[in-house]
Order: sequence, then structure tokens, then C-alpha cells
Amino acid sequence: MAQVLEFKLPDLGEGLTEAEIVRWLVDVGDVVAIDQPVVEVETAKAMVEVPCPYGGVVTARFGEEGTELPVGAPLLTVAVGASAGAAPAAAPAPAAEAEPAASAVSSEYSGNVLVGYGTAGPAARRRRIRPQSPAVAHPTPNATAGPPTTAGPLAGAGPVAAAPAAVAVPEGPVAVISPLVRKLARDRGLDLREVRGSGPEGLILRADVERALAARETPAVAAPAVAPAVGTAPAGERIPLRGLRGAVADKLSRSRTEIPDATCWVDADATELMAARAAMNAAGGPKISLLALLARICVHALARFPELNSTVDTAAREIVRLPGVHLGFAAQTPRGLVVPVVRDAGGRTAESLTEEFARLTESARQGTLTPADLTGGTFTLNNYGVFGVDGSTPIINHPEAAMLGVGRIIPKPWVHQGELAVRQVVQLSLTFDHRVCDGGTAGGFLRYVADCVEQPAVLLRTV
Repeated sequence: MAQVLEFKLPDLGEGLTEAEIVRWLVDVGDVVAIDQPVVEVETAKAMVEVPCPYGGVVTARFGEEGTELPVGAPLLTVAVGASAGAAPAAAPAPAAEAEPAASAVSSEYSGNVLVGYGTAGPAARRRRIRPQSPAVAHPTPNATAGPPTTAGPLAGAGPVAAAPAAVAVPEGPVAVISPLVRKLARDRGLDLREVRGSGPEGLILRADVERALAARETPAVAAPAVAPAVGTAPAGERIPLRGLRGAVADKLSRSRTEIPDATCWVDADATELMAARAAMNAAGGPKISLLALLARICVHALARFPELNSTVDTAAREIVRLPGVHLGFAAQTPRGLVVPVVRDAGGRTAESLTEEFARLTESARQGTLTPADLTGGTFTLNNYGVFGVDGSTPIINHPEAAMLGVGRIIPKPWVHQGELAVRQVVQLSLTFDHRVCDGGTAGGFLRYVADCVEQPAVLLRTV
């Protein structure tokens, strides 16, 4: 007899707690193999194909395309066993019955829930830990249930009954798990005990908080002499800050809140750098990108000024100087701004850097960057000159300590060897964390970068 197993949205790693269903790769009634990708989801960091650890027949899917689900919410159910091929699309068994012992499904189960974030065996039973404080509760460190989202954990569920539209506010603890929901309420001064939860067991979802905030912030006005037209929509368009856009907003806000940043800039004559790159590419072999040469300059500058390749441990009140340079670079994509990271940039040649920049840029455009591609940077290089602008004051990519901005390289009048000439000029700007160093160090770093741009011959001999 077939057994119906429930597959939940797995922990995607890197602190990610929710994902949006982009595209289902299987339909109800399809036969799936162990570790076959069944759905494509979009997190705040990357697009990920999620493989199912069970082999059998899909009996139900949970959530339509575009639905946002928290980690731990049901994705689909699979009928496994000898008679799985004839299993009807019936309601799945309760969770307690749908998770047999590992030995009973060993032939239909894989421990690799998600490539790169696998487990050694079947996941342990997860249970929701109800908070113990009457105030806004914090989840216990071992609680693995992901935060609720606007869609709710059972949004779009097929045969499973939907959660009630609203549940009375509990007398005891506030039913909220997500730290994002708590932070949203805390930042807006909303008492969660006044919010009616629409999730299972009265769980307060982000949508509940947003509705409560909207109701509270709607100004109470006296009834007008003439009633407004029925169905008149409020002015303005509301765009949810979620997914990548929400992650970018949170990170930039945190950077500006926590980091006392300062910016210095300088114009540099890049004529010799452009000529050197042209000569290198004319010699044959792999082409060298300008970004790769700027990256080499940054690596050498950070070796001289290691204060800027660091981070601040606020809890310990310590500056942590990092041993290697993992160089992030800003890349604009259809999904928004992302910062892929080139690992061990200090040990790479210009050819290797060019190849890695090209690979990561293409992955960013295709939306196939992994969470590992987008984390762990120690310093960021931002070439905003591709947008046709000369200068900017970059926001530091938290928790890094500095970012180098590069404007467009254009012909300008310049005094060269005592005479006025037309040269290729670029503006360089450095935004730095004033906690890790003072202006003298930041100025020294920027001046060294500018000197290498103007006179690259000595540096390029090591490329």
C-alpha cells in the first residue's frame, strides 16, 4: 500500500527564511524520481531548483506560482510504495502519519533535500514552539519553522482545507514566530496583542500586521457633505518590498544605520591604464577586462592598507582584519542590484579574474547565482561608470568596511607633463567605515589606487 509523504520547503541556508514559487516543474499525477527538481523558487539571494527527497507519484501541490512560502511550509505530497502509481490525488495523511520511520521508506528517500544544503538522513520532526512570554515572543534557537509571509504557509493548497480567515486574539502568548513580523510591528509601534492572526492556530502573519498598520494609519476624517464615489481607489501605487528588492532595502538600511561612513574622491588620468590594457589584449591570448585590472589594483592596495579589508564585531567591540580578499562587485540585473563575490581575488591573475567576472555576471543576468555566490565578500568594487555617470557616494555593503566606486572614463582637458592635453580621466571614490580607520588611511588607499591607474607599468608586471 502506498504511503503519502509530505515534502516541506527546506532550509535554503545563508539565513534565508522564505521563498517565492516561480515555476512548478511537476504536476499532480506525475511520477518523480528521488532528488528530481520539482519546483523553482526565488529567494532574496538567488533562483533555486528544489529537489524532492522522495520517489513516487505527486498527489498534491501547495501554493500557486507567485506565492511566497516560509521555510517549513508544505510544498507537495508524494505517494511512495508498491502501489504508488495508482495513488489518487487524495488529501494527505496527517503529519504524524505521513512521516514513517526511515527504514520504511529508505528506497524512496534521499537525504539531499537541497543541493549544497543536504542532510545526512531524513529530517527530524519539526514542531512549532509556542512563545512563553505574553509580550512579543522570540523563537527558541532550535525552532526551525520559518516565518509566516503574506501568502501564509497553506496558501494555494489543493486538497488541504484553508486556514480560517481570522482567529480571535489568544488570551495567553502572542502567536507569532517570524522575527521579520516582530520587527515590522516593533518598528511601526504596533502592539501584536491587538492583531488578529489569520494563520493556523491564530498565527500572526505579515499580512495581518500590514492590514493592522493600514487600518491604523488611515486617517479618520469627518464625513464629507457629498459622499465619495463608490469603489474609488486610493492614490498611488503600492509595491511590496519583498524578495530581492526587500533584501536590498534591509541591507542598505542596516548599513546606513550601523556604519558611520565617510567618502573621499579623486580624479585620475587613466590614459596609461587604457593603453596598457589595449597592449595586453593585442598580444593575443585571453582578453583582459578593465574590471579585472581595477580588481588587481584593489587587491594590491588592500595589502598595503589592510584596515579596509575588515569588519566590525559590534558585540565584542573589535575590528576583525580578514586574512583574504573576497572581492564583491556590483552587478545590475533584471531582478535588481546584486553583488556577486570573487573568492580569493588576491591569488588570481588578471585572466582568472576576467573569467570569473564574466561567469558571475552571466549567472546574475540569468538569475542562477547561488547563495554562496552572493555572500562572504570582504571588499566591494562598484563600477557605476557603465551607467554614464562620473561620481557617486556608494553605500557600504554591510558588514564590509569599504567600497571603491569607479565612474566613467572620458576624454577631458588635463595638465600632462606641464602641458594642457586631452586625457582619459576617471573619478574614483572611496566610502569607508570611519570606525576601522581615519581619513589618513582612507586617503592613502585611494591615492595608491589613483597612482596605479595613472602609472600601471610597475603593477602590471606582477599580473
